[in-house]
Amino acid sequence: MFLPVTREEIHERGWMQPDFVLVTGDAYVDHHSFGTAIIGRLLEKRGYKIAVLSRPDYRSCEDFKRFGRPRLGFLINSGTVDSMVNNYSVFKHKRKRDEYAPGGEAGGRPDRALIVYANRAREAYKGVPVIIGGIEASLRRLGHYDYWSDKIRRSVLLDAKADLLIYGMGERAVCEIADALRDGFEIKDVTWIRGTCYKAAANPDENKFIQLPAYDDIIKSKKAYAESFAVQFKNNDAISAKGLAEKYTDTVWVVQNPPQPPLEPLELDEIYELPFENEEHPSYKDAGGVPGFGEVKFSIVSTRGCFGGCSFCALTYHQGRQVRGRTRESLL
Repeated sequence: MFLPVTREEIHERGWMQPDFVLVTGDAYVDHHSFGTAIIGRLLEKRGYKIAVLSRPDYRSCEDFKRFGRPRLGFLINSGTVDSMVNNYSVFKHKRKRDEYAPGGEAGGRPDRALIVYANRAREAYKGVPVIIGGIEASLRRLGHYDYWSDKIRRSVLLDAKADLLIYGMGERAVCEIADALRDGFEIKDVTWIRGTCYKAAANPDENKFIQLPAYDDIIKSKKAYAESFAVQFKNNDAISAKGLAEKYTDTVWVVQNPPQPPLEPLELDEIYELPFENEEHPSYKDAGGVPGFGEVKFSIVSTRGCFGGCSFCALTYHQGRQVRGRTRESLL
């Protein structure tokens, strides 16, 4: 059974409201190659009620009210690929096809989707926690160079007006956040979880957090930007990393907690053995399915992480330098 995608399906399960609404810019494919499916199924196994809002109409906040007010929060990602890469070629031409849309039809995903979705969620329900994650959040978690505008942009946490950002592989972090919210913590107080970034009003403990060059400095100096990223890269290992703090104003800091340790083999086994349908949602059948699913439908994920650190690839920065694999028994 797929996770609910309509209010009617919520009611059929006897729910009054979901605990979390999981928002994504992709079509909903319930398969272990898609982060949305992994997070949804993992939280479901932990006892949470999860609804999937796939490719919402972003022109207003009405679609974000589809399931009613979520009890614990919105979990938002832009999709498998950064939305700007998804929408534009390297020559900045508008793409004619979206591989992760029903029938490959382009145009249903906004530019900078993470920012747009998070702001619409905030508009729909005031006071509901907004937590962002996925590749677009992970790689834009601090001040970063943006190819499309050719300038240094702020942390996406600030532009999205989100409460919390999950970077890297998010399974442990999202479960810890969910448990904290379930136990009555306010989202503003959930600041201790590894693999997350949060907004602070002051510089945190200098013994635990390295102060990066301020945002005003990195937008003026390429050297300061390079120095900042070098520190970020050197503190991307769960064993040795310290937290990082980036100043925007005297009362606005973005604080990055140290990364989560990589998942161990038995943890990876648990994730990839969750009860996925291993199919695209049946509502896409008339449109011809989801083209990007065809490449991975019969794939098996065996490992995560990469020790390479190639300059053209973000995998090391996103998944970490330590390679972890599933057990032989699980793969078989």
